[in-house]
Amino acid sequence: MENKKMIQSNQMDPKIWSRLPEDVLEHLLSFLPLKTFLKLRSTCKHFKTLLFSPPFISKHSPSSSSSSSPFSSFFLLSHPQFPRQYPLFDTVHNNWRNLSLCISPVSPSSSSVLLSSSNGLLCFSRSSSSSFIITNVLARSSRVVKYPNLPFSFESVTLISSSNNWYKLFVMSAFGSSSQVFVYDSLVHSWSQFGGFDLILNENHHQEGVFHDGYLWFITPEPYFIVFMDLDNGVWKRSNFELPSEVTFARLVSDGDKKMFLISGNGSNGISRSMKLWELNGDSKIWVEVENVPELICRKFLSVCYHNYEHVYCFWHKGLICVCCYSWPEILYYKVSRRTWHWLPKCPSLPDKWSCGFRWFSFVPELYAFV
Repeated sequence: MENKKMIQSNQMDPKIWSRLPEDVLEHLLSFLPLKTFLKLRSTCKHFKTLLFSPPFISKHSPSSSSSSSPFSSFFLLSHPQFPRQYPLFDTVHNNWRNLSLCISPVSPSSSSVLLSSSNGLLCFSRSSSSSFIITNVLARSSRVVKYPNLPFSFESVTLISSSNNWYKLFVMSAFGSSSQVFVYDSLVHSWSQFGGFDLILNENHHQEGVFHDGYLWFITPEPYFIVFMDLDNGVWKRSNFELPSEVTFARLVSDGDKKMFLISGNGSNGISRSMKLWELNGDSKIWVEVENVPELICRKFLSVCYHNYEHVYCFWHKGLICVCCYSWPEILYYKVSRRTWHWLPKCPSLPDKWSCGFRWFSFVPELYAFV
């Protein structure tokens, strides 16, 4: 017992730790479990700076190929029946986590609404304080971004962040029959205002833009065509990527790198009889059919959305193309590498009687995503 107390005393003795070379100390501390280190960093300014040391980054970076990395990736569910609680589905281990993500320390107000996610960052709107909140839940850091003007109402919000530690917030605000676009740039901490593209309003006004090849892309309501915006200068252009024929609804998805996909309903008279996945061939500027959604899966999805295609939305998540509906508690997703379709099981904590309002987000925790 005496030896044990002596060992513990030596472990905590700052005189011993202070004699260690700094690179050795950093290397040793990098082997602490992430949860333990995040608690420890508040006790010492030097420990806090270790978050950005090469040993710690190489050990705990989500991009690390090490299977022991503490990071996973999740589908995050937002629904009115989970106020300020966000159930998490672990897409690495393929199961629901027992604990929901609680954002209350960041956004305690019940008026906070989760709007968008990108590379470890989440964007909320808090109407009570007339602001957006950009937060990194893992690092417990956040930034309040005041609305560009008051009074202010918005139709669509898209958060775009990069691994180079910057982000932009694209907000479309409607004024009568016209629209204005506001873009917040984290590098200069200010808003820019541009003219909106009125045709992307109406039925698709709630759809987020898709960031691809440096531009933000949208599909207009019928007659369908694709437009894109340069976030730096606010210039809108119409794309010459013609959509497939007999499209009853269409949604874009990008892998965030080089590929862009299209999910379409196909049929006539506004009624979908099938669903297809397409990939854009940038050289020939045409959509190449990748997969026909299997008939039973297609019938189920079309039945749950009741042909209210404005409720359909899509997003990319770690090699998965996700197709969702605001009125249904499951995700239909496509594994690109295996070319297979799957249903995500319903959240076990969801009550038997549930209402419309399901919003799914890709959530990939990133310690070094700055706000």
